[in-house]
Amino acid sequence: MSNSVSLTDSRARVGVWLIGARGSVATTAVAGCAAVTAGLHAPVGMVTETPPFAGSGLPALSSLVFGGHDTLDCPLPKRAEALAAGGVLPHGLPEAIGAELAAADREIRPGGPLRGDTREPEELIDTFAADIRYFAQRHDLTRTVVVNVASTEPVASGSDLPPSSLYAAAALRAGCPYVNFTPSTGLHHPALAEPASSAGLPYAGRDGKTGQTLLRSVLGPMFAQRALTVRAWSGTNLLGGGDGAALADPAAAAAKNAGKERVLTDTLGTTPEGETHIDDVPALGDWKTAWDHVTFDGFLGTRMTLQTTWQGCDSSLAAPLVLDLARLTARAHEAGLTGPLTELAFYFKDPVGEAPSSLGAQYEALTGFAQRLRTTPEADRAEAAR
Repeated sequence: MSNSVSLTDSRARVGVWLIGARGSVATTAVAGCAAVTAGLHAPVGMVTETPPFAGSGLPALSSLVFGGHDTLDCPLPKRAEALAAGGVLPHGLPEAIGAELAAADREIRPGGPLRGDTREPEELIDTFAADIRYFAQRHDLTRTVVVNVASTEPVASGSDLPPSSLYAAAALRAGCPYVNFTPSTGLHHPALAEPASSAGLPYAGRDGKTGQTLLRSVLGPMFAQRALTVRAWSGTNLLGGGDGAALADPAAAAAKNAGKERVLTDTLGTTPEGETHIDDVPALGDWKTAWDHVTFDGFLGTRMTLQTTWQGCDSSLAAPLVLDLARLTARAHEAGLTGPLTELAFYFKDPVGEAPSSLGAQYEALTGFAQRLRTTPEADRAEAAR
């Protein structure tokens, strides 16, 4: 859904429709956008705010309008207060941006299917798509990007569309670009292959790369480039919050781990021994600890090890990437790009399309994409108008 106003035009307003809009990642993204726009904090962690992206025609943070679907009913201001109490958001920030949080909360619609919901999939998709279209119409939005940041669901089986795919289908029906920041099925369901191909929309995903896998995408190529043989690579994740609870389900954890292991296979050229375990530790809240133990052979077969520990706040790591992806995908839509945005693999564990797994190669592709957006006819016309 779009009109002819360029994203560089001061009148342009771009919608960001968040699936899981009252979760920690969504709340942090909304709060962070408001804080950066107001000059309260610097855009730390936002790659799109670095020099290679200047002049690429990305929508301004101040132009973003937030809404979304969720099955929870905790208002965003209350959610933000809880995140501030846990150290995820700065003390006092929820009060400083209370109006922005309340405005976004008013645009959140009931998700589904809920327990006991008797609506058929087509009815749910139509309802979700109508919510998105009405949101765009009320705010006179130039275009709207749908971003899935909901909790991980189990791997889909059978022909039924899981919730993430219902929302993805609704995005297509509403004419909106789609980003899957989770390992859930989304557009990957076979029933959505033809609709996604024929919709003429850009899409990206899946499973945002924020911690352990980010490090693996750097270390894997290092071992390969130095001709060091990796024998085993084991890992453990300790996390709480909603994601920890969701990933306590072995089926959901399997979906998450698949992307982590794929990065190692792709960057090393072989699959080392070892597994990755995910443990739910509710006391950690929105914080997580990821530990890796790597065994490798050096010259003359000398056995060595590398151990890493990553401790961080998942919501704070993910939120700036969500804002990056919304801006890049909106600009790609304006530029007339369609299909999988493989150049956005930098952000994902399991990117759609053919893309390198090394972070360095992915960053080169991403900055090349920024240059490509800068030299599109739309960008040239906007620059000439200024």
